[in-house]
Amino acid sequence: MTAHRLLTPRWLATGGAVLLAGVIGVALLLHDGGAACAAPPATSTQKGKATFYDLSGGTGNCNFAPPADDLYVALGRTQYAGATSCGSYLDVTGPKGTVQVKVFDSCPECAVGHLDLSRTAFKRIANESAGVVPITYRAVPNAPAPGPLSITFAEGSSPYWWAILIDNHANPIVSVQAKGPGRDWMTATHASYNYWIIDRNTGNGPFTIRMTDSYGHVATATGVKLLPTRRQATPVRFTGKAVAAKGSGAPAKKAEPATSKPGASSAPVAPSASASASTPASSVPVSPRSDRNADGLVQGPPVVLAAAPAAPSCG
Repeated sequence: MTAHRLLTPRWLATGGAVLLAGVIGVALLLHDGGAACAAPPATSTQKGKATFYDLSGGTGNCNFAPPADDLYVALGRTQYAGATSCGSYLDVTGPKGTVQVKVFDSCPECAVGHLDLSRTAFKRIANESAGVVPITYRAVPNAPAPGPLSITFAEGSSPYWWAILIDNHANPIVSVQAKGPGRDWMTATHASYNYWIIDRNTGNGPFTIRMTDSYGHVATATGVKLLPTRRQATPVRFTGKAVAAKGSGAPAKKAEPATSKPGASSAPVAPSASASASTPASSVPVSPRSDRNADGLVQGPPVVLAAAPAAPSCG
């Protein structure tokens, strides 16, 4: 079965593609996250099927670098839930055993319960020659992350518009807020390619960024600098004891309880249904808005978008 894909990173990188990609990003956001039934996988055991695909460079729709262990999964539109599932972990059990995988990508043609695994992950649970196998799977709350939370500003981020990619959070993130020195909290909007965007005058920073996961944990990173494309390790985690990041001037903190509101260019490996298009951090399909007033401020408040894993899913 030939894998069907959306736009590839190579296409997105060509001249004049950024504007069109922005339109497509908005369309995918509405398609993936707009349905009331869209929600990440539940923590209760579900039945489904698994296929596999190969990632030929780049990143998945979640825009993460491939995990060091090569254990990842692409989810269909409903369970991808407008990128809310990105970075969470699933336990997948097949004929040969169980593997834990990171939600890394979207699979445009996968129905609810159809998990498109990396080849490495698939081989942990079944014989590669089987192609398609029945599975059970469940979301893993508070899965161990490979390190503390990291934050990367997208290329083109500035004091007037920025987008951040957050990694190593393990649980789905449902809210991100940020503020600079002497400023009020600003709420970020979550895009379907997994960047959190603030489209207004944010100031030069450094920023305090407050992140809330789907289980009510809150982690706050301080001293985050506006350094586009540079991955910044923070000293905080949502779960467990925080470990101070090397070179970080901020003290280590424990996750705080919530007290207020908060593509991959994949080789066509049979029998994978699909592997999604991705957008590398260097070509995020959004751009700073130009509709600013004389003071350089964007008109209108930011929009809050967050999907809760507890919502019912549908097929």
